[in-house]
Amino acid sequence: MAQARPLRADARRNRDAILAAARETFEAEGVFASLDAIALRAGVGNATLYRNFPTRDDLLSEVIEGFFAQALTEADELSRTLPPAAALVEWLVRVSWGLRIWHDLPVCLATAHDDDTSPLHSANAPLIERVGVLLDTAKAAGQVAGEITANEVFELVLALSWGIDRFGDDETTARRRVTMATAGIFAWPDVSLPHSGQ
Repeated sequence: MAQARPLRADARRNRDAILAAARETFEAEGVFASLDAIALRAGVGNATLYRNFPTRDDLLSEVIEGFFAQALTEADELSRTLPPAAALVEWLVRVSWGLRIWHDLPVCLATAHDDDTSPLHSANAPLIERVGVLLDTAKAAGQVAGEITANEVFELVLALSWGIDRFGDDETTARRRVTMATAGIFAWPDVSLPHSGQ
C-alpha cells in the first residue's frame, strides 16, 4: 500500500491555518459555524478548505483530535492513581466538561455515533473503547453491574455534556450534574416499575 506523500510547505501552512481558524471559530460560535467564514479567517480560499476537509465532520474530527488524545492520557493516569469506580467517575466528569467547550459538539458526536461513514464515528471509537476498559475494571472489582455497556455510558456522557453547555454550568455545577447522573452506574437496583393503571 502506497504511503501518502508529505504535504508541501505551503500546503502544510494552509492546513495548519485552517485548523487554527476552525478551532477559534468553533470556540466562539459553535461547531455549526460557517465553513466559508473559517476559510476567510484562515486566509485561504473555499476550494483550499474543501480540498483538505471535504465535510464539516472531516474538519471537526481533526480539530478535536488533541482533546481526545488528552482524554485518553488522563484515563491512563486516573487508572493508576484511583480505585476503579472513582477513576471511571472522575474521567466521565472530565470528558463531559471537556466536550461542552464547543456548542453542539455533543450533538455532532451523537449523530455520528451510529453513522459509520462519518469521520467522527471513528474519532469516537477510542473514547468508547476507553470507557469499556474503565467499566470492565470497575465490574471486575464488583463496583458496576454487568448489564451496563460502554456504549450506554458514552451516550450518557454526550447527553450530560449537552446539558452542561445548554444550562451554562460552571465546573462545580457540571461535576455535580455528572456525579448525580452517573450514580446509577454504581447502584443498579432490580426495580420493577408498576404497570400503567396500577
